[in-house]
Amino acid sequence: MKCLKDIVPAAQNNIDTRFIILEKAGRVTIEGQQKSSLALVADETAAVHFQLWGDECDAFETGDIVQLSNGIFSFNRNSLVLRAGKRGKAEKVGEFTIAYVETPNISEIRWVPHPNDSKTYVQDGVVSSHSRIFPPTA
Repeated sequence: MKCLKDIVPAAQNNIDTRFIILEKAGRVTIEGQQKSSLALVADETAAVHFQLWGDECDAFETGDIVQLSNGIFSFNRNSLVLRAGKRGKAEKVGEFTIAYVETPNISEIRWVPHPNDSKTYVQDGVVSSHSRIFPPTA
């Protein structure tokens, strides 16, 4: 099982990790026949935006601990997002009992292709020290 900060920023499949849902976006969008929304999730090493699809939008709530199996880390509108995808599985395994940090937010880092390997990405800069979608409450 990988920690969020150890997930290589590139389009990759087969990600197994566990995180807590810190906040769900209030906005749900409809794409084709499926609805989708974003959630801010974190573990003890980093935070990232998690894309919820279809029934996942209603299945998970703030405070849920989620085990992701065969997940996907990919770019969506130039931001790196984590999602279950078609072959992956997101499953609630608990509530409120996990240590986490909100920074760094991997989705708020600008990633560019590595000059010698176009399939690998490297950090180019930090877009924001916190999530622009989920701003701090204080």
